[in-house]
Amino acid sequence: MAIPISYNLRSMRVRWVSALVAILGIAGTVGVFIAMLSLANGFKATLVSSGSPNSVIVRRAGATTEMESVISREAVRIIQDAPGVARGAGGPLTSAEVVVISPFPLMDTGTDANVQIRGVQPEVLSVRSNVKMVSGRFFQSGTNELVVGGSATAAYRGLKIGNKVRMGGVDWTVVGVMDAGASAFDSEVWGDANILNATFQRPINLFQSMTVQLDSPSAFGRFKDALTSDPRLAVSVERETEYYEKQSRVLTQLITILGSIVAVVMGIGAVFGALNTMYSAVIERTREIATMRAIGFTTGSVVASFVIESLCVSLVGGLVGCLAVLPINNLTTGAMNFQTFSYLAFAFKITPQLMGYGILFALFMGLVGGLPPALRAARAPVVVALREL
Repeated sequence: MAIPISYNLRSMRVRWVSALVAILGIAGTVGVFIAMLSLANGFKATLVSSGSPNSVIVRRAGATTEMESVISREAVRIIQDAPGVARGAGGPLTSAEVVVISPFPLMDTGTDANVQIRGVQPEVLSVRSNVKMVSGRFFQSGTNELVVGGSATAAYRGLKIGNKVRMGGVDWTVVGVMDAGASAFDSEVWGDANILNATFQRPINLFQSMTVQLDSPSAFGRFKDALTSDPRLAVSVERETEYYEKQSRVLTQLITILGSIVAVVMGIGAVFGALNTMYSAVIERTREIATMRAIGFTTGSVVASFVIESLCVSLVGGLVGCLAVLPINNLTTGAMNFQTFSYLAFAFKITPQLMGYGILFALFMGLVGGLPPALRAARAPVVVALREL
């Protein structure tokens, strides 16, 4: 014979103070847990959205990032003629690019943070379909002009249309703002690749990576085979989405590990809170438990009843934690991308999956905190308890 759940709900209402303490402890733990995971999720989503499934990135063989790579102009011409490259009215849809970093003062603190500066080709907007100009205009080839991402213009001082900024010992003029769909490019500053090379005293005929738009996603295999088998080249070929996913791993794993450690420490405290609540309930209801067992309720029913009550408390705590953390969804923050040593703006991303993880974590804490008191209640001697009536 099972004990009705309504009995547990009445018990929670009667002992609402101790139940509330346990609920708040679990809610705080779940909130921190989801917040840290959403931080890692947002960082990863920002980088991965930078890539297109129809585009590939070509780097020097063995280079893990663009910063480590070198591609010559001769290699650029060979890559442009490879099979599978999409072509527009102006020719192959490719962009040989230069990547450097330069310090700019942050808007809120005034301290310098590294900004990733990308030197691109005039065809880049045709290659990167997720980047659109939203204000001003695109820079003119061969000039010291810059366009900045929406996150960059909001995060750094001086990166407004019409302003002149000092970079590499040369004055540059900001002429436009671009929207890159909340990708990593929103945190970048773009200029002419050749001018950028000259400014930073680099060989004009060298680039660091090459972005290529394919005529179809299925063309990746033959494009890669053509380049990797060409004895004139020593390059690695990777889909953009895969490249940026790898770039996100270091910080994503770090945030996840640190967040899990914090959540576990807080979870231990929340479990002790649940234990205290349920042990108090067992002590206060010794006679009730003895009476129920005397009239036919089994030991298993008593254990199940207390576990269910603990799970109900933890479920409420989990739901409260999920609701409490929702306001930070899409809140923009920033962190250092350890792969490029540049500042990257991104937003917290709370998904239904993360909230599901939070609820499961709450139920786990409730189970751990409720099972020992439930076993104690089931082992209570019936005769002794009844004599105290």
